[in-house]
Amino acid sequence: MSKVELVLPRMGESITEATVLNWLVAEGDEVEQDQTVVEVATDKVDSEVPSLVNGKITKILVEPNEVVKVGEVIAIIEASGDQSSKKKASKASAEKKTEQKAVLPKKVTSTSNSTSYKLNANQNTFISPLIQAIARDYHISYEELARIPATGHEGRLRKSDVFKYIEDGRPAQFAQPVSENSGFQVPDLKLDKGTGKIVEMDRMRQMIADHMVYSKHTSPHVTAYVEADLTDMVNWRNANKKAFQEKYGEKLTFTPLFVEAVAKAVKDFPMINVSVDGKNIIVKENINIGMATALPSGNLIVPVVKDADKKSLQEIAANVNELAEKARNNKLSPDDTKGSSFTISNVGTFGSLMGTPIINQPEVAILATGIIKKRAEVMEYEDGDKIEIRSMMYLSLSFDHRVVDGFLGGSFLRRVADYFEEFDNQKTF
Repeated sequence: MSKVELVLPRMGESITEATVLNWLVAEGDEVEQDQTVVEVATDKVDSEVPSLVNGKITKILVEPNEVVKVGEVIAIIEASGDQSSKKKASKASAEKKTEQKAVLPKKVTSTSNSTSYKLNANQNTFISPLIQAIARDYHISYEELARIPATGHEGRLRKSDVFKYIEDGRPAQFAQPVSENSGFQVPDLKLDKGTGKIVEMDRMRQMIADHMVYSKHTSPHVTAYVEADLTDMVNWRNANKKAFQEKYGEKLTFTPLFVEAVAKAVKDFPMINVSVDGKNIIVKENINIGMATALPSGNLIVPVVKDADKKSLQEIAANVNELAEKARNNKLSPDDTKGSSFTISNVGTFGSLMGTPIINQPEVAILATGIIKKRAEVMEYEDGDKIEIRSMMYLSLSFDHRVVDGFLGGSFLRRVADYFEEFDNQKTF
């Protein structure tokens, strides 16, 4: 018999850690290959981890509610002697990956006084790709990295410097930048936060909070706005939604129509469909549209319509309805939420006129669609102006000003509005 290390597997793009929810086995239990032994949760979905081999659970290394890194050993299995050569190869591969994986310290919430750390205005610390990777894992901004004392040659920040800083509880996480010459420092205000019932954030809400703060630290956000006349789109949908459902068995909401139009606009402006990697811009090959979706808990998740530009309206509608149903029943898989290259947030669903959405990293732009509202509008015709009742909507685009300038952002947003306004009211399906 041989011992096999069960590691936390990779569960999707950008996922680096997960929380152990519940062990379905105990030490001493016999397990079969592919049998689910533990349930884990990421900031996106809940997943099940199976056993790699037939055997016995000899040691459970992680308790429920602990956060573990991808590749970290979570249990030891004593394999039985009836493993196939393929299973043994899988075991060897898993063990090799585990040996090569650096054990990172656990993420620590800081309670230390941050005023002892200062970010000098002219500091220019060298940040290596390794340090950048660690910073991404722990959602550490460049500003915060610059506050960490560097012990490497010529002021280089070393891996050990970052790990020690994390182990110390990230005391400079919220330190304010100061100028050496001004003599002014933002005071550490003791604000009165009031009294009342204390509600602890659930795991997903904590992760959403981390991602939102990370996005604002990483991307300089700019938001542009336009107004679009959706009268033709609204009238066409109202006239055809019943026939569409009878023909395809799918509900026709506005979301598939929005996804279809946005995918066309992204195709027209490929530099919106990018991500930033250091000093490089990665132009994505696929147009995958994420759709921000509210869960019953009130948290948000972003399932993804893959290759939206290559799908018909019926295919997009089926995909959107399937993902929405999975979200409502907490059945989304890691694959359902990975790989988005541009995101739509329909704030109009909640009655909002418009919104200023936060970019879904590592994307560089996000579109918010407001409520569709009937208004009296002045319409220009050759024989004169007329006042008509029109279905109007505000669109807002938040974009990363590192790589998207005002011309590109504004042009793309206007193109989306044009596709909405120029909707073919004779469209067939």
